[in-house]
Amino acid sequence: MRTAIVMGSTSDLPKLEPAIEILKEYGVKVDVRCLSAHRAHAGLSEFIKEANQNGTEVIIAAAGMAAALPGVVASQTVLPVIGVPISGSTLDGMDALLSIVQMPPGIPVATVAINGGKNAAHLALQIMAVKHEELREKLLSFRQDMEVSAMKANEEVIAKYQ
Repeated sequence: MRTAIVMGSTSDLPKLEPAIEILKEYGVKVDVRCLSAHRAHAGLSEFIKEANQNGTEVIIAAAGMAAALPGVVASQTVLPVIGVPISGSTLDGMDALLSIVQMPPGIPVATVAINGGKNAAHLALQIMAVKHEELREKLLSFRQDMEVSAMKANEEVIAKYQ
């Protein structure tokens, strides 16, 4: 089980570290790179070639502003690509979000919320869980734990306000 996370700038890393940790907690190997679509295009293309050959199953690509990175990655692979729009400009990430979701037909990028690294990791896990039963079981357990926690919070609210 292997994923790749690529970001356009090291300033994006704090928003992606939770995703890296989640994937590692599930036993997924994570290859992390900082390769701008605009400033390091040759290195990015080489990394995508490697990902196409080394067993990578999903690529998470995060970028802000023009946010070309996820689309450039998707244009060079048929692996699922999850785009994470990053805030940081005066538009608070809306520029990145719109850039990532407006891909042309045939080159899709699944897109999560602005700064949504955690959900990108969970979506990557769900995609891999189609093939890996152990991931499926761990995700089901995680969802059950979330439900128990939510119901406990509900009971606390009821007890406090009745």
